[in-house]
Amino acid sequence: MKIAVLGGSFNPIHIGHLALADEVCSALGYDRVLFIPTYQPPHKEARDIVSAEDRLQMVRLACEGDGRFQAESCEIDRGGVSYTWDTVCFLEQKYAGQLEDRIGLIMGDDLLPGFHLWKNAEALARKCRLILARRPMTIESASHANRPHGAYAQADFASNLDYDFADDPLFEGAVRLSNAVLPLSSTDIRTRAGEGGGFKYLVPAAVFQYIMERRLYTHGNN
Repeated sequence: MKIAVLGGSFNPIHIGHLALADEVCSALGYDRVLFIPTYQPPHKEARDIVSAEDRLQMVRLACEGDGRFQAESCEIDRGGVSYTWDTVCFLEQKYAGQLEDRIGLIMGDDLLPGFHLWKNAEALARKCRLILARRPMTIESASHANRPHGAYAQADFASNLDYDFADDPLFEGAVRLSNAVLPLSSTDIRTRAGEGGGFKYLVPAAVFQYIMERRLYTHGNN
């Protein structure tokens, strides 16, 4: 079985994430994409983050109906700050004997300039097959580029940064994914939900229903 991982806050998960995972499976032949919500998101989201349990449940709902997609709770179960290295090592043990190839690590190209700061970056680049995805530029996402703690690519996409990864030995053998670039942002969805704006078709139907029923992202319910 060929497995790839896509991590992030998923605050909330939206159709852009699913479209990216679909491209990884369709174009690169992966059998399963594991969506891994972080337990402790970047500081910038602390003011409007919903609980880890809510974010995990939204990911589970989003994955329903597509056998290629699966929610993985290991970072939430672990608690605290999780490093990509530790998560990949855990997954190698969990799926020991089932993996046909190295685990694919899906990264947005906004994270490439700061990848050398990730925990065990050189070893991680050898351990995984790096899958570099295009991400549309948003103001908020530019701040992800030099995040040192090694979190996965986030939902709030940024792309086309002025960085030539081809000359960086860390990305030797990495795969450049020609994925569709959808201008979606979890931050924008949270804002719309909080202000009563329309976002019904920006997230999976079950996720929209969950957000509305639990009044997530409304004032006093973050």
